[in-house]
Amino acid sequence: MAVVRKTVTFTEQQDKWIKAQIESGDFTNDSEYLRNLVRLDQANNARLLSLKTKLVEGLESGVSEKSLPDIMREVEARMREDGRL
Repeated sequence: MAVVRKTVTFTEQQDKWIKAQIESGDFTNDSEYLRNLVRLDQANNARLLSLKTKLVEGLESGVSEKSLPDIMREVEARMREDGRL
């Protein structure tokens, strides 16, 4: 994978925060910390896109003919099947 060199500017407070993360032993240098932030942002954006897609699917599916108690029973049954209940 190619590496691209970037120059970024931070406030003193932000720089202190980054240095504190490195001093805590979680990261070895600024670049490692910033790459981790980018990975977290990518994962969050992927989850958000998935949620948006599911919301659109739900809206486009129309109004259900099932009653609320029927829907709740189905949800509980699915949760029992996958061990969440």
